[in-house]
Amino acid sequence: MPVYNIIQAVNDALRLEMRKNPRVVVLGEDVGRFGGVFRATTGLQEEFGKDRVMDTPLAEAGIIGTAIGMALYGLRPVAEIQFADFIFPAFDQIVNELAKFRYRSGGEYPAPMVIRTPYGGGIRGGHYHSQSPEALFAHTAGLKVIIPSNPYDAKGLLLTALRDEDPVMFLEPKRVYRAARGEVPEGEYTIPFGQAKIVREGQGLTVLCYGAMLHVVMEALEKQGAAEFDPEVIDLRSLVPLDTETILESVRKTGRVVIVHEAQKTCGFGAELSALIAEKALLHLEAPIVRVCGLDTPFPYTLEMEYLPSPERITKAIADTARF
Repeated sequence: MPVYNIIQAVNDALRLEMRKNPRVVVLGEDVGRFGGVFRATTGLQEEFGKDRVMDTPLAEAGIIGTAIGMALYGLRPVAEIQFADFIFPAFDQIVNELAKFRYRSGGEYPAPMVIRTPYGGGIRGGHYHSQSPEALFAHTAGLKVIIPSNPYDAKGLLLTALRDEDPVMFLEPKRVYRAARGEVPEGEYTIPFGQAKIVREGQGLTVLCYGAMLHVVMEALEKQGAAEFDPEVIDLRSLVPLDTETILESVRKTGRVVIVHEAQKTCGFGAELSALIAEKALLHLEAPIVRVCGLDTPFPYTLEMEYLPSPERITKAIADTARF
């Protein structure tokens, strides 16, 4: 079984589905001859030609608008936005048009497409290459929001996304694009949306995380001593749809919760998780819900690692919650 990083897993998924389904097309800035800024589409144009792997102008609204038209006319476009920070010129196209076609047409006109984009910090990208906008899209009815943390999940979830009838926001944690490595089966396999993964079983408390933060949580357990509090670690994988059953079952077992994500704290996805737990499992809680998140500031450059959740911050939150 080959060992891939996330970039290689994404490339493999795209290549397999493009071979199987001639309606799948890829478009975006530098995705063709250059293979994408992170090389996730390397070799696709050589194999499938310029008609199916298209370099576009630097115009995100144009990329998404064109992809929407393709989807409505029967293609299955995969639009790449180089960095999640660049997606905002296309925000109107995504939330006001793409997310609503199925609903407004009574199901007659679905727009099946995937928007791939690297998100998050950890690469010293500064203000405009490090943001985590997942909550904005999770707040928009009609979109599915998927965030893998490792190569195995990246391939399986992307193949599911490529076959889904609804638009999928596929956010890839660039901090661990190459650092996260693992065995990935050859050939096709899919991972269902709305199915979280229990990475570590435990009884002491529940830790909810996703994307690159899973690796920071595991570092806290391995190097900072947080494992002594016996946390159960859950990788959400899918924000919309959300695996509420797995989350609530764990919370009812442990009675304590720590939520970790790198987007800023106020109105981040952790707020939705906190509300869900308070509504559905309040009487099982033995301590306040704790969020370890990015700070409520623009993403900094020189203070990047102070902004992002660290193993030390996570360990303190776990210890304080366990001892409450």
